Amino acid sequence: MLSETRIGLKVDVDTLRGTREGVPRLMALFKRHHIDATFYFSVGPDHTGRAMRRVFRKGFAQKVARTSVLKHYGLKTLLYGVLLPGPDIGKKAGAVMRSVRDAGFEVGLHTYDHVRWQDYVAGATAAWTRAEFERGLGAFERIFGFLPRSHAAAGWQINAYGLDLEREYGLLFASDTRGSSPFFPLLAQGPSPCPQLPTTLPTFDELLGRDNIDESTIADAVFSRSRLADDTGVQVFTLHAELEGMLLLDAFESLLVKWRDSGTELGRMGKIHDSAMQRPLPTQTVVLGSVAGRSGLLATSAPHTAALA
Repeated sequence: MLSETRIGLKVDVDTLRGTREGVPRLMALFKRHHIDATFYFSVGPDHTGRAMRRVFRKGFAQKVARTSVLKHYGLKTLLYGVLLPGPDIGKKAGAVMRSVRDAGFEVGLHTYDHVRWQDYVAGATAAWTRAEFERGLGAFERIFGFLPRSHAAAGWQINAYGLDLEREYGLLFASDTRGSSPFFPLLAQGPSPCPQLPTTLPTFDELLGRDNIDESTIADAVFSRSRLADDTGVQVFTLHAELEGMLLLDAFESLLVKWRDSGTELGRMGKIHDSAMQRPLPTQTVVLGSVAGRSGLLATSAPHTAALA
């Protein structure tokens, strides 16, 4: 049973289609089951098609084949930024984003340009990082009328400058990393007061197509892994509006029911932050590491070692 476990539901919204179609479906699902969640929005141009240049990255082609990218994202989305101009998500679907807030859900900043941030921030300069981060803050404020309280980096990609910007702008918390439990990230000048709430559970797209896991068994696969909670009793599950909010909606609903019936407390990331802060958090460095089922290197937590430059 998971009666002592709290799981934060973190919805990453990457594309215009995901905002328009996946987000309303997820809102309806959560309302039907009386479950809260946090939606992290991409607020600038949808350049999803440019992600295909990752084809030469180790493991990317296999991931595309396993998760049927064309089926889930659609051809039009995969042409944005390549053969079609990338639409501004905030301008085209700002009303949908505001409807999430108006329905009582928590909202936060995912990114300005998802592909640009995910592909370049790891090796970016301080000036580049600030410009991209502040573009996201500005667009978010134009959409909602206030600045975000939290940030969830696109593709779990961040650098030391980005972590410091979260401190500078006084964010309450961030969820940019993968790891096992919440922590304060170590910066050059010392621990940041902005805690990291890392994604602790594998995502649907990391498990699909591996170990004979398919859409009919993915809920069981994630549920079984969530039973291996660490001693803090706090976990984070990241889902995507383009996947769990669309063709994988039924599988995701099955997972929600399993968690609910097991006694798990499901909720927004703000509640996870409140729970995490009830005990002293460790200070850890943010480093690049690998995650099974995902291509490339991601920001992960580690004991005091060489931090991100």
